[in-house]
Order: sequence, then C-alpha cells, then structure tokens
Amino acid sequence: MAKADNIAFIGGGIMAEALIAGIIGDGLIEPKNVSVGEPLESRRTYLGSTYGVSCETENLKAVHDVGLIVLSVKPQQLGGVLAELRGNMNKDQLVLSIVAGAGISQIQKDLDHSLIVRVMPNTPSQVRQGMIVWTASEDVSETKKAFVLRILETLGLQVFVEDERYLDMATAISASGPAYVFLFLEAMIDAGVYLGLPKSLTETLVLQTFSGSTDLAKVSDMHLAELRNMVTSPGGTTAEALLSMERDGIRSAIINAVVAAHRKARSLGG
Repeated sequence: MAKADNIAFIGGGIMAEALIAGIIGDGLIEPKNVSVGEPLESRRTYLGSTYGVSCETENLKAVHDVGLIVLSVKPQQLGGVLAELRGNMNKDQLVLSIVAGAGISQIQKDLDHSLIVRVMPNTPSQVRQGMIVWTASEDVSETKKAFVLRILETLGLQVFVEDERYLDMATAISASGPAYVFLFLEAMIDAGVYLGLPKSLTETLVLQTFSGSTDLAKVSDMHLAELRNMVTSPGGTTAEALLSMERDGIRSAIINAVVAAHRKARSLGG
C-alpha cells in the first residue's frame, strides 16, 4: 500500500520546484516525504540542499511506495518515462502530469494505470501567482481530488474543468501566455528607452502599469473595452497609439498566436 502523504517527482525542473516549494512552504508535506528523480547532478544537489528533499538518479527508486507521482518532464521525454514506470506501480498510486499536450487516455494506455490527473500550470506559479487548470480521470476519487486541489492552491489560482479539451486551450492562453506578456513588456520598455527614458525608470513605469491595469480589471465590473475607453480621449495620444496598433494588426497577431499555440499543444499529444 503506497503512503498517501509521500510525493515523488519525475523531473526536477522549474515547475517541479515550484510545487516542491509550495507544498513544503505551506506545511502540506514534510521534506522527508518528497523524492525527486532527476538525471542532472547539479539539479539534484540544488534541490536537496535547498528544500531538504531526497533526490535519486533512478526514477523507480524515487517513486517506490509513494502516494502521488508527479510527471514533470519535457513532452519528448514522457514516452521513455511512462515505459519505465509501466508495470512498476501500485494500483492505488495517483499520477499527476504537468506535461504539455499529454492526454489522460494516452497516459493511461502507456502506463496501464487508471488514476491520472492532468494539470496545466504556468510560470508565475514560481511566485505563487500561477494560473492552474486541471482535470482528472473518472476513477480518481473525490478524496484524491481534494488532496490535489490543496497542492495546486500553493501555486496560485486553480480551476478544475470536467472537459479535458480545455487543457490544450488553457495551454495556449495561460501556460504560454506569460511569454506573450513578457514580449509586450519588452517592447514597451524598448520604446521608452528609444524615446529617451532611462531603462530603470522605463521598467518601473511599464511593470507597474501592467500590474495596476490587471488589478483594476479584476475588481471592476466594467467590460475591458469600457476600461480601455476610459483612457482613450478623442483625438488624444492613446487614440493615436491604439490606431497605430490596429494598423499593424496587433489584435489579429495575438489571436493567431494563441490559435497556433493551441494547434501545437494538440500535436504534442499525438
């Protein structure tokens, strides 16, 4: 019988670390009950010294007798990991995958295992401001779902969805989304520097503008278009800037980018 309060991570990358930091920081799991299967020695040393977790070179050793196995490898590595785990798991072990594009049915088939949770987090989870969308196979009990929910809440805002199709869509919006935001931030900072503002000042202006605008949108009952119109005076600087953006096709560029990311997410799942 696997120990429900023990967790193993296959892959010790950025998102795995965010989860480790969250569950240990909130006192959900003690460091001694967390193991990580990680091939890179430098990464094993770092995770072990920083969080006090046990790190193994062999995945099977890491997952032995744990209640929850977290798959946190790159999509290209998943097939090999599932082949390694197949036939070496207890039937009551819960598998949580944060691998982009990997569907529940495929993981079940490759593992010959029914208890699968699929999660799509994003990188702001590193500072506990993440957006996490997740779902679970039919055989996962409400008790196990509640345990997963508590873990995911350490990363930020979590949303459970019944329809797994939404995971690939969320990948294109919230998981890839930080990259879109960072690109826009970079461009605005570059523009400020071009105008002659000191870079440090420009970064402060841009980052606080984005943060404050997002906070306003969250608490306001107004439509985003109404909030935009509040800033846009007739014949003013904002109207001129928005017209330039529309001429350059910014709206269609963003929509096309999200659609392309969704298409890629679906292709990663085979």
